Amino acid sequence: MSDFLALAYPWTKSIHIMAVISWMAALFYLPRLLVHHTERVGLSGEIHELFSTMEFKLANVIMRPAMIATWIFGLSLVLTPGIVDWSMVWPWTKAFGVIAMTVFHVWLFARVKNFAAGHNSLTGKQYRMMNEVPTVLMIVVVLAVVVKF
Repeated sequence: MSDFLALAYPWTKSIHIMAVISWMAALFYLPRLLVHHTERVGLSGEIHELFSTMEFKLANVIMRPAMIATWIFGLSLVLTPGIVDWSMVWPWTKAFGVIAMTVFHVWLFARVKNFAAGHNSLTGKQYRMMNEVPTVLMIVVVLAVVVKF
């Protein structure tokens, strides 16, 4: 198995990076949709249905599969011999960032379901603030992996 992972490493890493880019794009965009849904659309009507459909498709067609692929190919990289030195700080920092991003993903998914059901308890300003979460986590993960502190 480890020989296969070593041979597949460039492909695994490439697919992992593509999946991360797709996941991050969705994590950046979905909170912006929720801001506009909150501030300009409301919780009923034709435009509400349109926004709910867009949010649902972004969450289910792009965001969820990208997260799953990120995890699968990321774990494959972790299992590749010689790639991760767990005695260093950086893999633990990256792991924390990815887990936190996954929690944020689940939180966003719950917001999409709430909007579709006609419920929302947050303001546009709160969604704007939440929009910064994936940016901060991305910075943590990229610095951890590239700088390897």
